[in-house]
Amino acid sequence: MTDLEQQVFTQVRAIISNEEQVIGRRGILIPLKKAIIADGDIRNVIDIVASDPALAAHLLWRSKSATNPALQSSKARSLKDALIRLGQVNIYRYAFTFYLKERLDELPQPYKKLVQGYWKLTENIAIDSVDRLHHMESVNIDADEVQTLALFSVFGQVITLTAFAYLNAESDVSFPLSIIKSLIDNQQETLSLEAFESLGLDEELKEEFMIAHNIKPATVEVSPGLIVKKVLAKRGLLLNPL
Repeated sequence: MTDLEQQVFTQVRAIISNEEQVIGRRGILIPLKKAIIADGDIRNVIDIVASDPALAAHLLWRSKSATNPALQSSKARSLKDALIRLGQVNIYRYAFTFYLKERLDELPQPYKKLVQGYWKLTENIAIDSVDRLHHMESVNIDADEVQTLALFSVFGQVITLTAFAYLNAESDVSFPLSIIKSLIDNQQETLSLEAFESLGLDEELKEEFMIAHNIKPATVEVSPGLIVKKVLAKRGLLLNPL
């Protein structure tokens, strides 16, 4: 790593550790996280989600998007039904990605275009992963856990590029894109795992992410990480190739 790359690497890591700067809209996420950690009445979670109609609509859509088409009767018909079915962990993961995407849409060019490319890739990985699950027989895996994991499958690249955009916006010196490309190519694992830690995401998501990227071996025969791993391997996206 060159001195300039080390300088940018250090500064990018500092930005990633700042949840407010990376995520932005914390007015919903903070009370939502507290309500989930408290493991109290689901009605509190419903009230918090319902206070942002855009988030509520997004979660209702997400709850339907992971449903097996062969099980039409399992689709949620109301926000309450959707949130109860999703479970609190998936609710927070979906809410996090919703506000993250909102933040990404505010980035200046060329970063916005680059991050949107990653986001489209993420959505495609999620579709492929859920489809793979639906075609597996006798597998008791939550489709929303598979989908939420897939939505974080290129999390390190998205967060790193976002942090780099903020760095360049605040710096007197403009760093070339080649610097961040080098860091994404060579420091993805470190940046990804630090992002999970810094941004307060649940430990199970981080563990399954590591399984999905072949960083950590699985302890069970089937898990969300192993399902997503097949999709990432096929696309040549594993952080630790097979």
